[in-house]
Amino acid sequence: MQLNKVTRRFALAGATTLISVSMLFSASAQEETIKIGVLHSLSGTMAISETTLKDTIEMLVDQQNEKGGLLGKQLEAVVVDPASDWPLFAEKARELLTVSNVDVIFGSWTSVSRKSALPVLEELNGLMFYPVQYEGEESSKNVFYTGAAPNQQAIPATDYFLEELGVEKFALLGTDYVYPRTTNNILESYLKGKGIAAEDIFVNYTPFGHSDWSKIVADVIALGADGKKVGVISTINGDANVGFYKELAAAGVSADDIPVVAFSVGEEELSGLDTSNLVGHLAAWNYFQSADAPANAEFIKTWKARMGEKRVTNDPMEAHYIGFNMWVNAVTAAGTTDVDAVRTAMYGQKFPNLTGGTAEMLPNHHLSKPVLMGEIQADGQFDIISQTEPVPGDAWTDFLPESAVLKSDWATLGCGMYNTETSTCVQIKSNY
Repeated sequence: MQLNKVTRRFALAGATTLISVSMLFSASAQEETIKIGVLHSLSGTMAISETTLKDTIEMLVDQQNEKGGLLGKQLEAVVVDPASDWPLFAEKARELLTVSNVDVIFGSWTSVSRKSALPVLEELNGLMFYPVQYEGEESSKNVFYTGAAPNQQAIPATDYFLEELGVEKFALLGTDYVYPRTTNNILESYLKGKGIAAEDIFVNYTPFGHSDWSKIVADVIALGADGKKVGVISTINGDANVGFYKELAAAGVSADDIPVVAFSVGEEELSGLDTSNLVGHLAAWNYFQSADAPANAEFIKTWKARMGEKRVTNDPMEAHYIGFNMWVNAVTAAGTTDVDAVRTAMYGQKFPNLTGGTAEMLPNHHLSKPVLMGEIQADGQFDIISQTEPVPGDAWTDFLPESAVLKSDWATLGCGMYNTETSTCVQIKSNY
């Protein structure tokens, strides 16, 4: 009987050892890949825009693996679906960082989703690349903003309306969340500084997924009743754009009558629309599929070979393309995926963009980017009618007094919100 107890004890000890060894091997196996978190909505109102970005990251991961991976390891895309549910972006970001143990995240579209994830990223010292144009007024050390700041999209587009099209009255139409509201706040200030009267600026916000545009379009048409030229600046996001453009067409509004310049409508959104009545309307981005450059031709060829001939490319895809490749180069330079080391190695990173130039990562976590104006064609593509030299992204606008005195410099000042008048860092962690 005593012998059996001893035997049983040794058997249990052996089993425990085997379990421990198994766990060690399991942990070791998990560390064999470098994990790339993908935080994009695959369902809900923003799926129309974000699913393509998930597909883009998976393509880039596969391409890097074909080159031999990174630091001697293969990359693994870990995909989650925050389902266009803004609080869920925080939960899914935490899951990626603490359960999946990803090394970096590529994700978000709307600013409210980014701001939802931001406290989690800063708490856990995660790193996210955000690929969409946004309102600025933010600079987190845990986010690299590879989309356009207002001075790389909204301001140049407004200048085009003023200087090239002679627009005298402005309808600022947006989805009701932080990006359109902040952008339009900047634009209202900018327009008034350009001599546009307050009564000649019509501002309207609608919820995500809004579908009944008849009254709003009628109000825009009525704005020009005195004969002054009206232009629409659209920060409408997601599938609400479908109803908006359909109502414009139903009302017989052409681009000659009332031009629309959109900041959130690209090739992907147009691919689901009858564009015959939208010809001549505009979009402002930093990339269009129609850009004539060898790198773009190769990117499009690879994308269509993978996804099918009908699939188009767009601006946020290029932002992910640039951000992903810069991250790979920064990891290679740092010799590690450690967030702090990679962050330092990101400053000054340069990588060819898809329009024939070179993007550079600035100390304020924004890129230098050219500004392109595109005119919608019947085939859903854009005719590029103007293109600037690369414009450095500005985290803090010059057109709001409280922001004009702020700068972001994480490389030398270690601060994303530095007051140039008082020479002090206002804050390190984000609460904006």
